[in-house]
Amino acid sequence: MFKNILVPIDLADAEFSRQSIDKAVAFASATAGAVRLVYVRAILPVTFMEFVPPDFETEQQESAETRLAELARNVVAPEIKVSHVVRLGSIYNEVLQEAAEMKADLIIVGSHQPAMSTYLLGSNAATIVRHATCSVLVLRS
Repeated sequence: MFKNILVPIDLADAEFSRQSIDKAVAFASATAGAVRLVYVRAILPVTFMEFVPPDFETEQQESAETRLAELARNVVAPEIKVSHVVRLGSIYNEVLQEAAEMKADLIIVGSHQPAMSTYLLGSNAATIVRHATCSVLVLRS
């Protein structure tokens, strides 16, 4: 079964992410596995850097780490290991990179109901499914 499970988290919609976390905990509990939560921060374009305070990047990183740590602390499953990491870059690239580094055998990614823009432009979930080297479970809201 699945022992190393990666769960990409959207801190802007933590309630939606809760479904993915709960499903990951259920899988990991069955195998005494591990769950890793990953949040990917977007890179701020250089053109905006002059409009933000000098410590903006540090504050954003610390805020994301604090919020993600809080989500990880709220996971009640003593038989599994829960860890978390905040990465910087494009969502699908960083999720796939984290999956490779941790040797994930399952990625559980949440996806909202598709809209026309999603069909035309693609989504992070779709790209993760297409390029992952491990199994991917897509949960609908």
